[in-house]
Amino acid sequence: MDVHVRDLRYFAAVAEELSFTRAAERLYVSQPALSKQIRALERQLGFPLFERRARTVALTPQGAALLPAARELTAGWAEAVRAARTAGPAESLAVGMQTAVGRDLQREVLGRFRDRGWRISLRLVNWEDPTAGLAGGGADAAFCWLPVPGVGTELTAKVLAREERWVALPRGHRFAGRASVDFAELLDEPFVALPRSAGVLRDFWLGTAERAGREPVVALEASSPEEVFEAVGAGLGVVLLAEGNARLYLRPDVVSVPVRGLAPCELALLWRADDGRREVAEFAAAFREAPVAAGGGSGDGEAGPGGQDRRARESAGEHTEAGAGGAAGAAIRHLRGPGAGV
Repeated sequence: MDVHVRDLRYFAAVAEELSFTRAAERLYVSQPALSKQIRALERQLGFPLFERRARTVALTPQGAALLPAARELTAGWAEAVRAARTAGPAESLAVGMQTAVGRDLQREVLGRFRDRGWRISLRLVNWEDPTAGLAGGGADAAFCWLPVPGVGTELTAKVLAREERWVALPRGHRFAGRASVDFAELLDEPFVALPRSAGVLRDFWLGTAERAGREPVVALEASSPEEVFEAVGAGLGVVLLAEGNARLYLRPDVVSVPVRGLAPCELALLWRADDGRREVAEFAAAFREAPVAAGGGSGDGEAGPGGQDRRARESAGEHTEAGAGGAAGAAIRHLRGPGAGV
């Protein structure tokens, strides 16, 4: 029977916390997504792992018997990954992303590290994981759109760009010819949404905070920019996206329009707060020393355990290639497309 290491890690977290809510916060996933994954694991195993009571969770005898092995397997895998990384070039980093990182700031810093001989691999992670690989150990740092669970506690974030939110519409939509649109006019529109596992990030790109309690109409969920734009172009729904990407990603069947009445979006560099490796510290420091790129807002902050917010001057800019070599540049050009939460 094949079981994902991720599922064992989820099981162990719930078993140790005896709370789906606390385990979800620890894992940087939404509680519904965690509950769904545990139930899927139980179906695969053929027995229950937890007794779900009104306000408490308890391990079943089968769950208690499985827990030591689950801990051993997840710890062993984490150690194997660390050993594999140390076997490579001394100065190498895996950088996760869900969409394009293409802003001048990223290009400048990535290019600087390439020139110093660093090996930087850019890894595309779908929106099922809002940490872009940090939570599971697949990335050393990540470019993510905020909000992300765990920032300020387990994760440290440096805001790199602040931009207004736009809406992508099918070309034949009644708002497609408008110079701008109020978000209130979009409340009843069918939206393309991030997966439920994206948690608070899904809510942000549905504009939940600005809906005054009105539930969004979700036409379908999408896990990648390609899925999003195919859905929008086909007239199945609309989607919010970042201003910079709205200007750069052009399709004949999609029109993007500025939205009034929404807080701006923020693109950030994230890294694990307890990661003390020199290469991670140097990479993060390079961004801390650089200005923030602005598309439609002002100011930036860094959030981490015991950290203080910092203000920085902002300079506008965008780009379509990375400084991590030709293959990385091609990856970013491919990822440039926006989507739900881009």
